[in-house]
Amino acid sequence: MPLSPGGTVPGRSRLSFPPLPFSSRRRRGRPGKGEPSGFPGSGGFQGTSLLGVCAARVVSGWTSLLRMHSKKTAVRYYVGIDVGSASVRAALVDGCGTVVAHAEQPIQIWEPQPDHYEQSSADIWAACCSVTKKVVCGVDAAQIRGVGFDATCSLVVLDKQFQPLAVNCEGQNHRNVIMWMDHRAVSQVELINATQHRVLNYVGGAMSVEMQPPKLLWIKENLQESWEKAGYFFDLPDFLSWKATGVTARSLCTVVCKWTYTSDKGWDDSFWKMIGLECLVKDKYEKIGNHVLSPGEAVGKGLTPEAAKELGLPEGIAVAASLIDAHAGGLGVIGADVKGHNLPCENQPITSRVAMICGTSSCHMGVSEKPIFVPGVWGPYFSAMVPGLWLNEGGQSATGKLIDHVVRGHVAFPELQSKAAASAHSIYTYLNSHLDLIKKSLPVGFLTVDLHVWPDFHGNRSPLTDLTLKGMVVGLTLSRGLDELALIYLATIQAIALGTRHILETMQAAGHDINTLFLCGGLSKNPLFVQMHADITGKPVVLSREVESVLVGAAILGACASGDFASIQEAMVKMGKIGRVVQPNHEHKRFYDKKYEVFLKLVEHQKEYRSIMNSL
Repeated sequence: MPLSPGGTVPGRSRLSFPPLPFSSRRRRGRPGKGEPSGFPGSGGFQGTSLLGVCAARVVSGWTSLLRMHSKKTAVRYYVGIDVGSASVRAALVDGCGTVVAHAEQPIQIWEPQPDHYEQSSADIWAACCSVTKKVVCGVDAAQIRGVGFDATCSLVVLDKQFQPLAVNCEGQNHRNVIMWMDHRAVSQVELINATQHRVLNYVGGAMSVEMQPPKLLWIKENLQESWEKAGYFFDLPDFLSWKATGVTARSLCTVVCKWTYTSDKGWDDSFWKMIGLECLVKDKYEKIGNHVLSPGEAVGKGLTPEAAKELGLPEGIAVAASLIDAHAGGLGVIGADVKGHNLPCENQPITSRVAMICGTSSCHMGVSEKPIFVPGVWGPYFSAMVPGLWLNEGGQSATGKLIDHVVRGHVAFPELQSKAAASAHSIYTYLNSHLDLIKKSLPVGFLTVDLHVWPDFHGNRSPLTDLTLKGMVVGLTLSRGLDELALIYLATIQAIALGTRHILETMQAAGHDINTLFLCGGLSKNPLFVQMHADITGKPVVLSREVESVLVGAAILGACASGDFASIQEAMVKMGKIGRVVQPNHEHKRFYDKKYEVFLKLVEHQKEYRSIMNSL
């Protein structure tokens, strides 16, 4: 059965608008990006909807904003389109990075068997068209200058006539996308890593099952008919730019980060031959891309007539070479001007910052002037996010998804749902308030002194690169009420933050100099999640002014493709704006140092247990 994000109705889209000047507003966010549905500020909000009560005022506020802009003859708009794990969003963004209008629509996910996650490229494109038409409705077409796409790094399979091909044993051609979080290709990635080929140095020393080469190999070994009929394998962001322009060029971001392409030498023939995919070499990489563009570079002649009609945009407007969604989020926040906020990264190079994009999973994006090889952390990738800089990308495969799993699977969840609905709060706002009630005189974080979680319920992406690791919980009792649900929720968030600390310390040990975190994505709307990351890492956390930073990043691409900015860097500074700054509570450092010590012991013990059982 297809899955759709909680709190949504498949086929319906959301349309939201800029904040209104009254204090009780709530802006809708995006559970589809992977944040738990019902999250504070998300479209899964449970209780009275202020957007429903104040719909007329919302529309009036948006109309007034457009009128205000229309008085300025130089106003230009850009469309950012973002395909997340379970929804598609679009935003109309002005040249200052302000989101003028925003719409969202869920997309389907199929899980035919454990660790197999599939989608439909037709369903995704239809959702892109639907949300884009909504955000540009009523806007003078002449003011829309460019379009930028970002998406999850999922694999799209098409035949030689660009028609969808099945990625499943059932032969369902419309299910032609293997999602990024699909872990079916375990034996294939083990074979690839056993080669110890030099390209693996650029993915932290070991390739992830979430990358594209093992998925290609799985298709060849398990779906012979699809493999023989296949004409094109696209990363999802590149599929979208092809649909918009008819040009099969790939983005440097996708092929470098997920396909082993290098910006200086291109494809390495010996790698593909070594893993048994020499057929890709023989056709001169036509199936996976032999024309590569830098992110933000204009693709072809812009929107085709067909795509323009489907999207509700003018024919020929600039379309940018795309980005992976996490990289778009990084682009939207990491370059913002921080003057006047008393941050350690002020007057420091951008290399002192890490952008953390946190939704279904989390990605930790750090840049450097020279290549830094970090064990267990992807990269270094040259110009994959910020032109001229090397990128390292740490990550956690399940964060928002893990929180949702833990909370919704608890026996007290029905009670939580009922009480949250009665108080007109989301379940996560209610849990945060409940923790404040039971903490007594202690800081909230100290409630987990004897409750510890290892968060790798979907394997470890960074810095251990161990798909076989499992989740762990230590400190459970027979109690099963709302208090216990709140505590395991807190311990899970802390475990995610401790995992971030583990990644950052690994990056710093390899040569990065990081002093500030920039957070965006659905989980950045949760104040507890943000504060725990500040306290546990000991670093200030900067939140973007626009909660939809990924969409701003996509719009930055469109702005660059239009020629309105001279460079990505210029657009990042102009369109990326910071909002709230959250400082760490340094007086809690000793407690979290002890929690971190336990955290590292947990994985050490898990490996010992595995070794004992493997000796049978």
